[in-house]
Amino acid sequence: MTAKSNNAYDGVAKKRWPVIVDGVRTPFLNSGGAYSEFYDHELAALPLKSILEKTGVAAKQVELVTMGMVVQDVETTNVAREAMLTAGYPSSIPAYTISMAGVSPAMGVMNVCDMIALGRVDIAVAGGSENFSDLPIRMARNVRKRAVKLATAKSSTQKLKILAGLRPKDLIPEPPSGIDLTTQMNMGNACEAMVRRFGVSREQADAYAARSHQMAGAAWQAGRYNEEVIPVTNPKGQRVERDDSMRPDTSEAKLAKLTPSFDKQNGIITAGNASGLTDGAAALLLMSAEAAKQQNLNPLATVRDYQITGVVDMHTEMLLGPAMSIPRLLARNGLSMDDISVFELHEAFAAQILANQHALSDDTFAQNELGLSKATGPIPIEKLNLWGGSVALGNPFAATGGRILSTAARRLHAEQARYAVVATCAGGGLGAALLLENPEY
Repeated sequence: MTAKSNNAYDGVAKKRWPVIVDGVRTPFLNSGGAYSEFYDHELAALPLKSILEKTGVAAKQVELVTMGMVVQDVETTNVAREAMLTAGYPSSIPAYTISMAGVSPAMGVMNVCDMIALGRVDIAVAGGSENFSDLPIRMARNVRKRAVKLATAKSSTQKLKILAGLRPKDLIPEPPSGIDLTTQMNMGNACEAMVRRFGVSREQADAYAARSHQMAGAAWQAGRYNEEVIPVTNPKGQRVERDDSMRPDTSEAKLAKLTPSFDKQNGIITAGNASGLTDGAAALLLMSAEAAKQQNLNPLATVRDYQITGVVDMHTEMLLGPAMSIPRLLARNGLSMDDISVFELHEAFAAQILANQHALSDDTFAQNELGLSKATGPIPIEKLNLWGGSVALGNPFAATGGRILSTAARRLHAEQARYAVVATCAGGGLGAALLLENPEY
C-alpha cells in the first residue's frame, strides 16, 4: 500500500461493514430471444427469488430492495417494487428503482452499503434488469398531444377536429433512439470521439474483442459461472442455461472483415468489437458483517469504498467513467494499481476499454482532470476481465453492474486475492468504481 486508507467505512465498526453475501443472474440473451415472453418485472423477479432460495434467507428478513433499470416501461416505472412482489417478497418491504444509465445497479449497491453502515438496514437485495425484447415504443409527439386532448373532448365535432391534425408520418412508431439528449450523440459515435482523442486503433480493438470472447468461452468451459448463472424457463417452456452472444471461436482475422457501424468512413467500432443489446437480470444479497455471521453465511466480499463521478467533456469523454473514478478511489484508500489483483470493467466497446487505459496512463489527464500529481498507470491486462466481459457476454444495461460485482467477488476467492476494483462507464457521461476486499484477509 502507498498510504493510509481514508474511506468512510474505516470509521464504522467492523460489524457494520457492508458485505456481498452472494450474487446470481440469469443467462444474458440476445434481444428477441427467450426473454421476449417476459414482462420487465417478471424477468427482474427471477434473480430476486433465486438469491433467497440459494442462500436460505427468508423473504421477510429482507429490509430493502433496489434495482436498476435504464429503459423502463411506463406501466412499471418502479420495477423493483413489482419484481419484488412477483418474487414473493412481503409487501411491507420498501423497494425503489434507479435509472442512472449503466451505473444504475452500482448506485443501488452504494446506497445500500451506506444504509448498512449507518445501521438503517441489515439485509437488503440490490440488482438490475433490462429487457430490450419488450421496449417501450412511443407514438409521435403529435399523436401523444392529441391523445391527451381527446380524453377531455366533449363532442364528436371536437374529437374530429383533433384527429384532423394527424398526418400519416405521425403513425410511425418511435422506438428509443439511444441518443444522448445533451450531446445528440449515440454511444457508438461518442466512443468514436474517444478513439480519435486517445488514438485507439482498429487492430487493438479487434484484438481486445477476440480476447473477451475467448476468455468468456474458457470461463464457461471451466465452470466459472456455475454458481452465478441460474437456469431460466420462459412461459412457453423454453429453457436457457448460458449466455448466447459469446463467440469463443472468433479471431482478430474474422473481426477485421466487419465494417464500421457508426463512423462508416473512418470509424473502428463494429458489431464484432462492441457489446450488443441484451436481455437479462441480476441480484446481489447484501448484509452487515454481523448479520451475515448471525445467518451463518460466508460473504464473498466486503465493500470497502466507492466513487461516483461525471466526466469533464461530454463530447470526448462520454464513456471515460472508469478513468475518472478508479484513480480517485485508489488515492483515497492509499492503494496503487499494484495493490489490486482483480479488475472487472464493463466493456461497452473494446475501444472504450482501450481509451480508458490511455487516460489512466496520462499524467496530464490525471493532473488537469483528476487533481492528482500523476497517473495511476493502466490496468495490467493479466488482471482485467479474466472471465470475459460485456463484449462477449452481452450488455443488459442495468444487469451488467450486478454481473461484474458478482464475478469480481468470486474471482477474489478463485485467485486468492485481497482487493478487487469494479468500474463502469455510462451514458450521460457518468462513471462509478467500487473497491471490494476478500473477507478472508
